[in-house]
Amino acid sequence: MRPAMFAHWIAVVFAAATALPSGAAVQSAADFFRGKRINLYVSSTVGGGYDQYARLLAKHIVRHIAGEPTMVVQNMVGAEGIRAANHLYAVAEQDGTAIGALSRNIGTVQLFQPGIQFDARRFQWIGSPQQEVGLFIISIRKGLRSLDDVRKRDVTTGSTARNAPTSVYPRMLNALYGTKLRPIEGYPGSPEALIGFERGEVEAYVSGGTSAATLGRMMPWFKDGTAKPVLQMGMKRGSNFPEVPTALEIMTTDDARQMFEIVFTDQVMGRPFVAPPGVPADRIAALRMAFDATMKDPAFLAEAKAQKMEIDPVTGIEINALLERVYAAPPDVIARIRELVK
Repeated sequence: MRPAMFAHWIAVVFAAATALPSGAAVQSAADFFRGKRINLYVSSTVGGGYDQYARLLAKHIVRHIAGEPTMVVQNMVGAEGIRAANHLYAVAEQDGTAIGALSRNIGTVQLFQPGIQFDARRFQWIGSPQQEVGLFIISIRKGLRSLDDVRKRDVTTGSTARNAPTSVYPRMLNALYGTKLRPIEGYPGSPEALIGFERGEVEAYVSGGTSAATLGRMMPWFKDGTAKPVLQMGMKRGSNFPEVPTALEIMTTDDARQMFEIVFTDQVMGRPFVAPPGVPADRIAALRMAFDATMKDPAFLAEAKAQKMEIDPVTGIEINALLERVYAAPPDVIARIRELVK
């Protein structure tokens, strides 16, 4: 199923060729980056999915950046990625020696959460190595057999925080599809929420993503019949579960589909890499070229495969175009989503 709101974007923007920078611009960027160190700020803890992608990219992208600088990963955790975004936007160097691996919600969080101190439209998006798809699973041991069962009685689901996908997605499903999910918030992270599910503390889990670590914990449950995936949370079905529908596919109204399409913008952005607003254009072009080249690098792809990391890249140009469409959505639609997720 192809989401209606983004049909034009998928058909045109993804297929569009982007102009390559001039030789002079490439040389200018190379002259700047040569001998420099780039700090890559990661908005998650060491060992998490964002961190895993950031460290793999840092290892390989430096070969493709004009001037071949070094790159050092620094973890900056806090407020569901907002701390790192604030730092990158207003504190970090604006010359290309500081970039971020930010939470996927950073592109749209200002639409739905008050007090955000940055404008995501001014960030300069480099690209994402992965488009994310979350998974809604239920516990067979708790007497749940299908998605319909979650519409018949209250069902607890583990969550990290109210503004996290693990709470936002359940509340949207409740409002737009009639489920009766009750997020239990306060788990430190996805691993702890999954442990809670395994222990029977909660009856369901609606993930924002399906990293190798997340799938590694879930797959044995699916095989032994103690848990079951009933829905995918993203623009498209993930390759691991082609038979499981997306939330978009079960919505019965255009309004409901449009709201999920906007919220699932974060999923398309996946694991975004971004530069501050003030970085000169030639250096942004060099970073984007390097990112795109890394996504085709055999050594990078081989290591990603060995670590069971899915690579399904989105370019920085494509992220920019996607956000332009989201921010052009009717204000009443954004207001309805804001009411649901607050």
